[in-house]
Amino acid sequence: MTALPDYDWLFSRTRQRQLRGPERARALLDALGSPDRTFRSIRVVGTNGKGSTCAMLEAGLLACGVTAGRFTSPHLERFEERIRVGGRELAPERTAAFVAWAREQAQGAAFFDLTLGLACSEFARAGVTWAVMEAGVGGASDGTQALGQVAAVALTNVALDHTAALGPDLESIARDKAGAALGGVPLLTTASGIGLDIAAAVAAERGAPLLTPQSDPALFALPHPPRLTGPHQLGNAQLAAATLRTLGFATGVSAALQAAYPARLERFEVAGKTVLLDGAHNPHAAAALAAAVPQADVLLFGSLARKDTAATLSALLPVAPVYVFTAPGEPASDPQLLAQRHGGEAVEDVGAALERALDRTPRGGTLLVAGSLYLAGAVRSLLGAG
Repeated sequence: MTALPDYDWLFSRTRQRQLRGPERARALLDALGSPDRTFRSIRVVGTNGKGSTCAMLEAGLLACGVTAGRFTSPHLERFEERIRVGGRELAPERTAAFVAWAREQAQGAAFFDLTLGLACSEFARAGVTWAVMEAGVGGASDGTQALGQVAAVALTNVALDHTAALGPDLESIARDKAGAALGGVPLLTTASGIGLDIAAAVAAERGAPLLTPQSDPALFALPHPPRLTGPHQLGNAQLAAATLRTLGFATGVSAALQAAYPARLERFEVAGKTVLLDGAHNPHAAAALAAAVPQADVLLFGSLARKDTAATLSALLPVAPVYVFTAPGEPASDPQLLAQRHGGEAVEDVGAALERALDRTPRGGTLLVAGSLYLAGAVRSLLGAG
């Protein structure tokens, strides 16, 4: 019987006050024999929409017959969702083998760098030729900045999030994300406002060709809307389509637009009621979700304490008249305090909260679940979607 990976050890690998940056990721990749130099990478950076864009890019590459890898984070239900080869999740025994090596050879490495190292190792092992690589936090300061063989950088958008890591204002955040730009490597973006302005400045500094819907409208044009719903997905689809065309994979655009991705306005039918599940976990994503779903009957909301819970929730409160608050993980924003401030009910346990929210949803009505990807993953498991 195959031993399960030691996930507890892997998840416990915090940075322990180490400075963020690509240097440690590069050292780990070198210790693994530089597997990232055996395939070409498409880096996807930005505040929101990275996962959806990655899913579309992967679908487009696969449709072109490419041996493609995909690295994303976080996962919803299973760790191995983060690493896919040929459209399939990594086998747990591969994680187990890597963790056994890391426990001996990379004790001081942080979780994200280890996960990146595992992905690159598996991509090299499987003969991947193109990999879609989602940044964790930021751009220049992210571990994926260490990757070799980057063929394109796709910047989705820039909004306030991860301020403790990236800086207190949009300019700081934009500069870090745009810092993913590399000389001679196309930088494609659907960002607007200050995000676009800084991306243009950084691209000029680095000598990176900048491609935008304004500069190259035909490159970003869509033959039809994407399968993923919501107005915000149009920008993600444009970015994926433009990136595929830039890299010579134009024939994969139609397949890219058919890509699905869990917990992005994912729809379930439960006892004659509609459940809309979304991982929106910051103010920018919550505002996009509210625009896509202007009305629901009940909102089930839970957020991590390190997030801007107040601003995220304020965008969603007008959507529904009834609220159920829960705790999606530790440390979570206190559901009791949220209920006191905004009305509604507090149910600490996610399973019990889902039951209560469904009870409050009328037959034929809609329950919207949002606030955290951890909440989305838990609810998805409870609904039997995994």
